[in-house]
Amino acid sequence: MNHQNGRKKLNLNAAHRRALIRNQTIMFITEGSLVSTKARVKEVRRFAEKLVTLAREGNNFNARRRAKALLPYKEEALVKLFTDIAPRYINRPGGYTRIIPLARRISDTAEVAKLEWVV
Repeated sequence: MNHQNGRKKLNLNAAHRRALIRNQTIMFITEGSLVSTKARVKEVRRFAEKLVTLAREGNNFNARRRAKALLPYKEEALVKLFTDIAPRYINRPGGYTRIIPLARRISDTAEVAKLEWVV
C-alpha cells in the first residue's frame, strides 16, 4: 500500500518548504541545473515538471497566470520557462529532467544530487 506517502516534509514547516521549493525551482530554471540534497532535488523535480507541463500549453494568458501563481517571485524565470524551456519539450510526454547522484557530503553525509534538463 502506498497510502499517505505524498511529499517529503524536508524538516520544514509548510510556508518555509513552499518558499524553498519555489526558490530552488527558480534557480533551476534560470541556471539550468541545481545541486542540492537528494530529497530536495526530488521535490524540486516534481514542481518543475508540473510547471513545464503547464507551460507546454502555450504562451496564453491563462497558462501564464497559473504559472505566475506558482512562481510569483521572478518574472525572468517565467519568461525563460515559456520561451526557452517549454518549446523544447512540446513532443515529449514527460520526463523533462534527470537526477544525477553525486558523492555524499562530508559534513553530514547527506546524499547530494544534481538536477538537470534532459536535452
